[in-house]
Amino acid sequence: ADESSGYESESAGAERGGAAAAGGGRGRQRRARTAFTSEQVCRLEKTFQRQKYLGATERRKLAAALQLSEIQIKTWFQNRRMKLKRQI
Repeated sequence: ADESSGYESESAGAERGGAAAAGGGRGRQRRARTAFTSEQVCRLEKTFQRQKYLGATERRKLAAALQLSEIQIKTWFQNRRMKLKRQI
């Protein structure tokens, strides 16, 4: 597992029978769920309060600052917007 990103590597999952564990062996492997630290969540929430959408440059800077991948940042913002939509 890649500790810094919170994602399992493709080979690490395959070594443990990841295809069967990932949902019957069809399609791509599922990635491990990211466990965000409280500091990361706090920073993400503060950023979300200021702007609901991030451009590529802003996403890249935030990812570097929080030691997360850009995809993790993008996904977190998508999920957070959906949470806000459900609350409204």
